[in-house]
Amino acid sequence: MKKIIVLLFVLSVSMLNAQAYKGKGDIKFQVGALLQSWGTGIVVGSDFGMGENISFGFITSYLLSVKDQKVPFDNYTLLPDPNDPAFMNSRKLEPEFVDRIDIKARFNANIGNVIGLPSNMDVYTGLSLGLRNFGGHDGFRYFFTNGFGVYGEAGFPIAKYDQNVTDFDKLNNQFTFAIGASFNL
Repeated sequence: MKKIIVLLFVLSVSMLNAQAYKGKGDIKFQVGALLQSWGTGIVVGSDFGMGENISFGFITSYLLSVKDQKVPFDNYTLLPDPNDPAFMNSRKLEPEFVDRIDIKARFNANIGNVIGLPSNMDVYTGLSLGLRNFGGHDGFRYFFTNGFGVYGEAGFPIAKYDQNVTDFDKLNNQFTFAIGASFNL
């Protein structure tokens, strides 16, 4: 029983010092799992504090696994109709490296302290400009210690560069969810 009480005390004291967003000069590094309709992957990013509630950063994602796509030879679309006779004469397509990767520059409004959250929590929202689209994201960070925490983030496209997105371009032009670890540097 003593060990449990000591452990809870140590954890609670370490959380008193944790800060999710410090403002100007703050640097965050994040790594996590990326989940979306057609695949899963990894995401790596960093944020740099520019002001009390403003940061900018960069994020890159790479899809490790993509659901198998059977594409008819004469109708090159990502979502074929399995009842279509042309589907029987189909081939499996694999996305290339450029289809799997996305890189974005981003701008965040860190509003955890504005809405009165404890200093070890932060809610942020922002805009991103990437290789495939202009989009937005909303996220949450929770820090256990001054250097380590977890995050969850949802991303969504606002405007696609090409309105007729076909083939594997759909991979990086959809709703995404990332969850992982966040580090103060």
